[in-house]
Amino acid sequence: MSLPTTRSAALLLICIAIPLAIGIIGSVLTVPEITGWYAGLHKPAFNPPSWIFGPVWTLLYILMGIALWLIVTDTAEGRPVRLAVVLFAAQLIANLGWSILFFSMHLLFVALIEVIFLFVLIAATLFAFRRINNTAGWLLAPYLCWTGFASILTAMIWLLN
Repeated sequence: MSLPTTRSAALLLICIAIPLAIGIIGSVLTVPEITGWYAGLHKPAFNPPSWIFGPVWTLLYILMGIALWLIVTDTAEGRPVRLAVVLFAAQLIANLGWSILFFSMHLLFVALIEVIFLFVLIAATLFAFRRINNTAGWLLAPYLCWTGFASILTAMIWLLN
């Protein structure tokens, strides 16, 4: 694997910035609710400490951006690439949607349905990416696993509240 050109490096930064921007928007909606509303919820024993979410999500957003860069710089052209990018955009929108539903609107059950939908979108994106670039697909695997965990956590919080 060769080092990226200046143009490719700039595209890499843009591809990383896109999911990070979604993360920033989500955190603007989330952070004010952590010490108030969220702190008052009943949570399962396996709920991670609040401080862990920022670093985990930052890493996941960076991995997503690198995966996107591998797809958009791949020499494959045509429908599989377009479909993969559309799925990527859809899962990013759904990712932000969960933050809005859960933290801003406090709609726990709707957020549960949405995070399951998000999980399916991420899985579809992972498989679409793997068809084009195996590494890009596997870079989404931690995100899929974390969202699976988030789905279980959302379900338990809904059940406990």
